[in-house]
Amino acid sequence: MSEEIKVLIEEEEILARVKEIADQINKEYEGREICLLGILKGGAFFTCELSKRITVPVRIGFMSVSSYGDGLTSSGAVTINSDADLDVKGKHVIVVEDIIDTGRTLTFLLNMLAKRNPASLKLCALLNKPERRAVEVAADYVGFEVPDKFLVGFGLDYAQKYRNLPYIGELLFEEDRS
Repeated sequence: MSEEIKVLIEEEEILARVKEIADQINKEYEGREICLLGILKGGAFFTCELSKRITVPVRIGFMSVSSYGDGLTSSGAVTINSDADLDVKGKHVIVVEDIIDTGRTLTFLLNMLAKRNPASLKLCALLNKPERRAVEVAADYVGFEVPDKFLVGFGLDYAQKYRNLPYIGELLFEEDRS
């Protein structure tokens, strides 16, 4: 199967928006420490870029959650592959994710983390794909609204490929181009 990538959001635009989100977080949390909880693997790129621009004290942790495997669509079953490596009790936690798609995984995750009694719990996503929403989930910080296309790059993958691309692109298969 032949694949092609059509660039949708250039690297410079992504990094400018990441800085805007970091500036907003810096203002909201001035004088407080926050915990960024990046969701692996896709959210690692966004978490790192965001954390470099945060000026308030920050702890960074990661957890691995999945519902896709190597497919093109969510299986609907959420799996915790590796739990949070930070104690969130009493902390100001911002979950950092690459994309909000169906909302199932993030709803499950946010409910689970809320039971651990953080001082506050917010969601930050680089991309939001509202057309795919099966469960409503509200993000506190969103980089870009995106169309219902299969996207790769800046952490997003297809079968573990393309995460390293510095931009966001639409993955087109041979049959999509005919």
